[in-house]
Amino acid sequence: MKNNRTTLLSAFAIGFALASISLSSPLTAKAQGTPLEAHADILIQHDVPMKTRDGVTLYADIYRPKSSDKFPVILMRTPYDKSVNWAVSPVYKMVPRGYVVIIQDVRGRYTSEGEWYPFRHEQADGFDTVEWVAALPYSNGKVGMMGASYVGATQMLAAIAQPPHLTAIAPNMTASNYHDGWTYQSGAFEQWFDQNWTSQLAGNTLQRLISENTNALVGTPTLPLANYPVFNFGQLPADAQLTTAIAPYYSDWLAHPDYDDYWKKWSIEENFSKIAVPMLQVGGWYDIFNVGTLRNYVGAKTHGANEAARAKQHLLIEIGGHAGFGRRIGDVDFGPHSLENVYTDVILNWYDFLFKGIQNEFATDKPVKLFVMGANEYRQEDDWPPPQAQSTKYFLHSTGKANSLRGDGSLSVAPPKAEPVDSYVYNPANPVPTVGGPLCCDAEHMEPGPRDQRSVENRDDVLVYSTGPLSRDLEVTGPVTATLFVRSSAVDTDFTAKLVDVAPDGFAQDLTEGILRMRYRDSPEHARLMNPGQIYEISLDLWATSNVFLRGHTLRLEISSSNFPRFDRNLNTGEEIKFARTFVSATNAILHDAQHPSALVLPVMPAK
Repeated sequence: MKNNRTTLLSAFAIGFALASISLSSPLTAKAQGTPLEAHADILIQHDVPMKTRDGVTLYADIYRPKSSDKFPVILMRTPYDKSVNWAVSPVYKMVPRGYVVIIQDVRGRYTSEGEWYPFRHEQADGFDTVEWVAALPYSNGKVGMMGASYVGATQMLAAIAQPPHLTAIAPNMTASNYHDGWTYQSGAFEQWFDQNWTSQLAGNTLQRLISENTNALVGTPTLPLANYPVFNFGQLPADAQLTTAIAPYYSDWLAHPDYDDYWKKWSIEENFSKIAVPMLQVGGWYDIFNVGTLRNYVGAKTHGANEAARAKQHLLIEIGGHAGFGRRIGDVDFGPHSLENVYTDVILNWYDFLFKGIQNEFATDKPVKLFVMGANEYRQEDDWPPPQAQSTKYFLHSTGKANSLRGDGSLSVAPPKAEPVDSYVYNPANPVPTVGGPLCCDAEHMEPGPRDQRSVENRDDVLVYSTGPLSRDLEVTGPVTATLFVRSSAVDTDFTAKLVDVAPDGFAQDLTEGILRMRYRDSPEHARLMNPGQIYEISLDLWATSNVFLRGHTLRLEISSSNFPRFDRNLNTGEEIKFARTFVSATNAILHDAQHPSALVLPVMPAK
């Protein structure tokens, strides 16, 4: 998507729809905000200032009913420009329903002052903003929040700060831990997302730098005229130096591959006991942060600060999330029911229930709603994970020739006996390419969502294990793991796995996937290299899904050692990823015999 200026494609900026982040100059801040505007029955005021506890001014746009009454407030705090259409469009449905809607640029973004650094200021600034909006003359003191992705992070971080007037939140597609499940996954660097997001964020930072250092008077004495300096900050550094100058957080992420204090100070998972408000968590099976959505629901329900928080957690899992919206996501049409549960309507119903006592879909003893793929319909559940799901092992089998679709790898509930090992050569110079899946944030260059995996499965460095056509429907709903016995010729390597639903025509639909960097096999906090040739038992987290493998379909597991560029390539040397550049090939192996019963572990729902 492009406008008449430079734009950045930003699926990450989804609040309610995909949007592009414009690099237009920051607006000039007004001392008291702009004069009130009237639109139908809505009063609008732009750039209303709020001073934080440390003296930085943040600016918000306020939309409220034309009335002298007081109303509950729905707050959005965003780094993606408070004036873009996806942020503003829900206002015209929410305000007529009796809500004040306030959209604020977070610190260091667009109209707001200060230095931008992800996550660093969101607890304090979130606390201050909630208390500020609660005291506005048209607020009744009840404050809820909304928004997706990083806009969901601003909600979670505000909630653990416990502002007294925060009454509820509704995070959409956001994480529970900004190390694992955001920047890294099981030790591997989320390269496509991390670099893509950094480049998008850096655009506004660079524009602010240009705006602050543009004064033609500075250059007027310069002769010859051909040497006139367009900007006044001197020569911009190039390439990596520019990255460090305007996006220092990217270098910090690389410098902290371990789960250390850098990450723990703003981890939601470390602070579930501080969650004191009801939450509606919204996610998607193909969303890049879906594991965080599920962890937030379980964590707050189990460890919340009070009974209200523990008892009033709700969960809605849709299909695409950051991977897309609508009926068709990726290569799959999910049917008419996929169009249900429009986010704005869901948010309004959530706050109508909590703030106004309206008995709607949230007045239920089934707090979980899931889209079940295959059946292609929504279903209410008592909890997550569904307690009736039965953990079932599908063991890996082969004659040592499971390489690619041409191999003889199989899955069955029968344990293995004496079987040879499956092995392959993982060459970081020729990694297995990413094909679809939970990607963000540039669908033009990396198509997300369910995609046909046969091009990947035809590689000899991918092990393929299949059940064969099923004789009856099989529903899998819940967390998915692979318990594997592995060895490698390297001191460090990765193992990847992917759960696939194969249709009778051969279309291989990816459902969920995972990775494990072996140096973090024991702990995300402490790296430990392998002994080449030693056998290790690992648990590879494939996150979760809900899918009916229909009669005639095949259940499949892929195993390899790369998924690039979604994840950075493990170079197999054990070097720090920030500086590693030498490739070493590794011979990696999966054992599956009586002593080493490697298995795919699935949550199988009872047959209807």
